[in-house]
Amino acid sequence: MEQRGFAVAAYREGGPWRVEPLPPAVLGDLGVLLQALRSQPPEGGPFVVATVDDEFFLIARQDGPRISLLLSDMTASVEYALAEQVLTRLGEDPPDDDELDEVWPVGDLDLFADLDLSEDEMEQILDDMDAYPDEMLEVIVDRIGIGDEYAQATESARAVR
Repeated sequence: MEQRGFAVAAYREGGPWRVEPLPPAVLGDLGVLLQALRSQPPEGGPFVVATVDDEFFLIARQDGPRISLLLSDMTASVEYALAEQVLTRLGEDPPDDDELDEVWPVGDLDLFADLDLSEDEMEQILDDMDAYPDEMLEVIVDRIGIGDEYAQATESARAVR
């Protein structure tokens, strides 16, 4: 099944953050997404943001050899291979049937602590039941100071579909 969505990579190369669109192939396979992350310059903790079918998003961030993952909703693992692969990598069990009506973020909620976005603030953003995943992402990227760059890259990424 073809998925709609987009992915971007954010990295620093000698100073300010740059955000570039990634090919749609990263939306279906965590290995491909992590390969795209590892290909970014390591300075400042590069990260990849992927959003799929307006249902969930994934952030993967590299800090040296360590990769942190944040999945906005673990219940997406029931329908989406990418989300299922994230749960497997995190060592999490899939949600039970009685948990499918709720949104359950999972992973490293403090992956942007060095950019002054604390775990508590991230939790507040992800707990907003009235916000769609793309709206949550806009709050996150604005909060870490790359809102304009992110908006430009996502516009380009959406045009590639």
